[in-house]
Amino acid sequence: MTGVSLCLWYDGDAEQAASFYAATFPDSAVTTIHRAPADYPDGKQGNALMVEFTVLGLPCVGLNGGPQFRHSEAFSFQVFTEDQAETDRYWHAVVDNGGQESQCGWCKDRWGVSWQIVPRALNAAMADPDRAAAKRSMEAMMKMKKIDIAAIEAARNQG
Repeated sequence: MTGVSLCLWYDGDAEQAASFYAATFPDSAVTTIHRAPADYPDGKQGNALMVEFTVLGLPCVGLNGGPQFRHSEAFSFQVFTEDQAETDRYWHAVVDNGGQESQCGWCKDRWGVSWQIVPRALNAAMADPDRAAAKRSMEAMMKMKKIDIAAIEAARNQG
């Protein structure tokens, strides 16, 4: 681990979440699993207490802290994609594995962690120096769940 990492709170399933992220995203891996050396009030010897992992090169820790705290949209992984195929692949990996869709490229995985699957083409359209084109792109995006690059580009080029 580096000098800083994100700590994500899980209700006993940090190891499963970290394994899913490692299998889904490039430059991601489970690096260390810290297991309980003895039984404790809410668990047994050998349970994963903390899981060190990376997501797209970002160091993270999954803490199996229990049910007291839940994930919210106040934190999300923002994943930038190169094309529609990559956008679709990540979106479906998160949503089709027990997650749920939201609006404007946002979705949640089955553990409640929020993800923004953002095509670089969307950012380019929103930053278009032609502010009318940028506005049309944003208006198109506001109607979407998963981002459709072709529809964004069509809206952008409409004028």
